[in-house]
Amino acid sequence: MSTASLVPASIARLPWKLLLLVLAIGSFGLVVLYSAAGGSLRPWALSQGIKLILFILAAIALSRVNPDRLKQIAFPLYAVLLLLLIAVEVLGVVGGGSRRWLDLGFITVQPSELMKPVIVLTLARFYDLLPAGETRRWNAIWPACALIGVPFLLVLVQPDLGTALMIMAGGLTVMFLAGLPLLLFVGGALMVAAAFPIALSMLHGYQRDRIEIFLDPEKDPLGAGYHIIQSKIAIGSGGITGKGFLQGTQSHLDYLPEGHTDFVFATMAEEWGLLGGIPLIFAYFLLVNWGMRVALAARARFSQLAAAGLSTTIFFYFAINLMMVMGLAPVVGIPLPLVSFGGSAMMTVMLSIGLLMAIARSERAQPRGGL
Repeated sequence: MSTASLVPASIARLPWKLLLLVLAIGSFGLVVLYSAAGGSLRPWALSQGIKLILFILAAIALSRVNPDRLKQIAFPLYAVLLLLLIAVEVLGVVGGGSRRWLDLGFITVQPSELMKPVIVLTLARFYDLLPAGETRRWNAIWPACALIGVPFLLVLVQPDLGTALMIMAGGLTVMFLAGLPLLLFVGGALMVAAAFPIALSMLHGYQRDRIEIFLDPEKDPLGAGYHIIQSKIAIGSGGITGKGFLQGTQSHLDYLPEGHTDFVFATMAEEWGLLGGIPLIFAYFLLVNWGMRVALAARARFSQLAAAGLSTTIFFYFAINLMMVMGLAPVVGIPLPLVSFGGSAMMTVMLSIGLLMAIARSERAQPRGGL
C-alpha cells in the first residue's frame, strides 16, 4: 500500500502549496514581531502565532463549504452585519477614539472587518441573479450602490476611514468585473474629485490632518507628520541588506510609532532591507495570483465574481499598507495582512482564503501550475 493511499482524499485535495505560502508569510511576521518586542515572544509574537494557527484551521474548515450555500446565505449575512454595524453605534466599545467593536461577553467582534468579504459575496450574488442583458442598465447600478453605500457610511461615522474605503473598493471591484460600463467608473471618479473639497470639510480633524500631511509631511514633523517621516527613515536606513535582525534603531528606540501594527513593514525593512522586502511583496503577489486563477478557472458566475473580488480585497490590504508606510498614500489605518499584530485583518484575509479554497474545491477550479 502506497503512502498516498493512507492520506484521506479531503486532506490530499487541500492546496498545500498555498497553505505553506500563507504559513511562510505569517511566520516571517512572527519573526518581525519578535524583533519589534526587543527579542521577546511577548506581548505580540506568541499571541499572533496562536491566532495564525487557529485562523489557518478555520480557513481549512471553511473550504468545505459549497459555493451554492454561500449564495444562499450572502444576503442574510449582509443583513445581519448591517444590524451589527447599527448596534455598534448604540452599544459599541470605544477604543482609540473610535467606536468599532461589540462586546458579546465571550468575544469582542468588529463587524466592519467581516463586511469586507461579505460585501463581495453580496454583490457577486446580486449580479449572479441579474440577467446578463441587464448589466448595463440602471437597475444594475443603483441597488449595488445602495448595498455598498449603507455599510460605507455606517463604518465612516465610527469613524474608520480605512475600513470604509476597503468596503467600497471591494464592492466597486465586483461591479467593474460584472461588466458595468467603464464610463460609469470614470464619471464616478470625476464626481468624487469634484466633491473632494466638500468631503474634506466633513471629515474629522485627524482625518483631514492625515490627508494634508500626506501632501506635505514636513508641515508638522513632530505631530501629524511624525509617523510617516519616521517610517521613511526606517525604510531608507535599511538599505539593500538591512541593519540586521534585532538591530533596528527606529523601532527599538521607539522612534517609529505603531511599529508592530500599521508600520510593521518599516520595522521589517529597517532590519531586513530590500532583500527582505522584495520576497515578502512577491509572496503576496503569489497569493493574489492564485486567487485570480481560481476566478478564471471557475465556471459559475457567482464563483467567478466572488473569487476575483476576494482576491482583490487581499491585494488592496497589502498594496494600501505598503503605499501608506512609504508615503505614497495617506495613513488610513490599514494593517499589513498576516504580518501586522492583531486578529481583525488576519481574520478577514484568512476568511477570504478559506472562501477561495471552497470555490476552488467545489467548482473543481483548482488552478494548475504555480501554487
